[in-house]
Amino acid sequence: MVTESSHAAYAAVAPSAIPMSPSTGNLLRMFREYQSNAVILQHYNYTGKLKENKYKEGLKPEAIAFLLVCLLIVVENAVVLLAIWKNKKFHVPMYYLLGNLTLSDLLAGFTYMVNLITSGANTLNMTPVLWFLREGGVFIMLAASVISLLAIAIERHVTMVRMKPYQGDKQGRMFALIGASWVLSVFLGVLPVLGWNCMGQLSQCSTVLPLYAKSYILFCITIFSAILMSIVVLYVRIFRIVKSNTQRLASVPQRKGLYRKSQKYMALLKTVTIVLGVFIACWLPLFIFLLLDFCCPAKSCEVLFKADYFLGIAMFNSLLNPIIYTLTSKDMRKAIIRLLCRPCLLTKDGQVKKIGIPFLECSTSKTDAASHRLEGLETTVSSAHNDMLLRAWSIHTQSLQPKPCNFYHVSFGQHRCWGEVRSADIRGSVGWRRS
Repeated sequence: MVTESSHAAYAAVAPSAIPMSPSTGNLLRMFREYQSNAVILQHYNYTGKLKENKYKEGLKPEAIAFLLVCLLIVVENAVVLLAIWKNKKFHVPMYYLLGNLTLSDLLAGFTYMVNLITSGANTLNMTPVLWFLREGGVFIMLAASVISLLAIAIERHVTMVRMKPYQGDKQGRMFALIGASWVLSVFLGVLPVLGWNCMGQLSQCSTVLPLYAKSYILFCITIFSAILMSIVVLYVRIFRIVKSNTQRLASVPQRKGLYRKSQKYMALLKTVTIVLGVFIACWLPLFIFLLLDFCCPAKSCEVLFKADYFLGIAMFNSLLNPIIYTLTSKDMRKAIIRLLCRPCLLTKDGQVKKIGIPFLECSTSKTDAASHRLEGLETTVSSAHNDMLLRAWSIHTQSLQPKPCNFYHVSFGQHRCWGEVRSADIRGSVGWRRS
């Protein structure tokens, strides 16, 4: 009796349920959906992807091939990173940017490898939050790789315009570019998990990525296309600067030595052509593919079920970037070979082998000491600086007594023999050949 009366009293004073605001209700609904495996099945069934054989048990042969490529990407970029870390000569801003590109490519290969391992039948066992993390990781790393290419182009362009490779603010600019590349990449990758998705709006869903909204796909295409165009514009401007300086130096007889050196900077054309060609070849198919995904209604374009091939082509850019950006450097090649096989650098008589790739070689260096003077950045000397050096040369030429050597070095009145012309004479010196 006492128990019944106490229950009645408790019921009388028990608080009623607190009404929830619409925003609180939406958050709770979103939380439940993010933890519901049924949402994955619903979206994959709506887009027609459940009809594919890839969602049965086991990895397909093409998935295994892509895994091997990803493993190669990780190993290749890890070797380059280790070479940069162990060689103090590379501890300069330009190589830090190259290292950032290498790191993003390494992580892109790793995240895509995780994506492949957890795809197939494992996809249908995921919750939406895990799915967003899996796909978002690939988006973040691929975006970081592309934006790192833009950061390198910006750094080269700024250095070419200012003509001050050793300016004090370069390190700060380098850190700003690296930080901005990762902030923007993470921002792009987390937008879907923060709410820019098609959960509850099946008609707006992407076929390639069934939980992503088509509007988000179009947004990413626009961003990446803008980055591509920016890289092209920056390198075209760099070219015009180099070509203009080369033609100006060629018109002055007293500057034939500088002209020959400036001509070597035109070798940058080879690297730039390779960079842009590989970038476009790897990414343009994926851009077109995602644009088709935006335009096609669900289940209407069979090619959209072959997304792995197009993403795999884009991943090849991460495989080729280290070759294009680092192995075209003589010093980097030697550092990597020294890291992997030190005896391979020596001939039978103990001399250092010449290691070069003539078509890819863009270094203007002839000695190891000078090859990193410009911090890995192909640049040219300013006309004003040249005029100052030439005036200093004319003042002190009369007092110089040439020594019997093949080359001379003049540094504001100081004369000494020099084994060969340096590739970076922009720090207060001029080299010329003895007549």
